Amino acid sequence: MSSSDRRLFLARLGAGTLGLGAAVGLGGCGFTPVYGPGGSAAGLRGRIRVGDPKSRRGFMLVGRLEERLGRPSAPDFELDFKLGTRSEGVAISSSNDIERYQLFGNVDFTLRPLGGTQVLTTGRVRSFTSYSTTSLTVGTLAAEEDAYDRLMVSLADLVVAELLATAVDWNAGGRAR
Repeated sequence: MSSSDRRLFLARLGAGTLGLGAAVGLGGCGFTPVYGPGGSAAGLRGRIRVGDPKSRRGFMLVGRLEERLGRPSAPDFELDFKLGTRSEGVAISSSNDIERYQLFGNVDFTLRPLGGTQVLTTGRVRSFTSYSTTSLTVGTLAAEEDAYDRLMVSLADLVVAELLATAVDWNAGGRAR
């Protein structure tokens, strides 16, 4: 929505509920989409090479990161990560069987210029999910793998959110593209 369209929309909305002055004030608040022209992540897609995965879970994490950030053909940045997970039984039946597990995960990440040593940004994200067991081993294994896949998606999305939030500090070259 262009700036003038947004102001017109807000003016029409504000005329009935907020008042015209409040609507015009909201239209010029300075909001800039992160991927939009002049946004902090403009031109970032396809410029970050994610480190190689070392496990199936790492592969799922990298896949989601590349889905969100774009798979680079000529990257400018390298994202290294360390993935950690743990499982905890949280529901035990009267027969002493664990019926529900909670999975916890964290990703420590560091972004550097490709081939460089300077740290542009670093951080840690955490998430969790859970799954229920079944009376069948195959069903429980499928539920566990699905839960780990969901956990990797959640962690990758949090890493991307952190990168986008800090891009204003390290992605000066992206706005010039």
